[in-house]
Amino acid sequence: MDNTKSHYVVVTGIIVKDGRYLIVKRAPHEVAFPGKWSVPGGKLETNDYISRQPTTAAGNWYHVFEDLLRREVREETNLEIRNIRYLTNLAFIRPDKIPVVVVSLSAEYAGGEVLLCSDLTEHAWVTREEAKGYDLIDGIYEEMELLDAILQGKPMPDNFLSEQAI
Repeated sequence: MDNTKSHYVVVTGIIVKDGRYLIVKRAPHEVAFPGKWSVPGGKLETNDYISRQPTTAAGNWYHVFEDLLRREVREETNLEIRNIRYLTNLAFIRPDKIPVVVVSLSAEYAGGEVLLCSDLTEHAWVTREEAKGYDLIDGIYEEMELLDAILQGKPMPDNFLSEQAI
């Protein structure tokens, strides 16, 4: 596979419930970040949009990331979410050398009881401060900081300003 042109596109979501964030622990069999704590999400698949009715006259699809996050959260945790919003994005190279682009979203808890899929072993609803005590995937805590700032109407943290924006 020519990794210079092929990427995984992953959508993750920080879910907020009563001022707490849902974090989940990845199973030991996961290729990327086994045993680390993260937030729900998953890879974009062609069927996430091609099997749906197009939303434009030209046959294209809007809201693919939001629908993907709803599906992944439901599959991974059994929860329903609402008020999905863009947060940030990140790129990295997996241990198997596949490049990944992550689109990070936030959402509000809308209902359900947590029932984890086999790719996750534990979950916790935590404050941002409590999240410091977990072995989080790099960047998750910073995304919580960003979301806290947004929810409180504060300026974006310095670590989220791109070099082009400075």
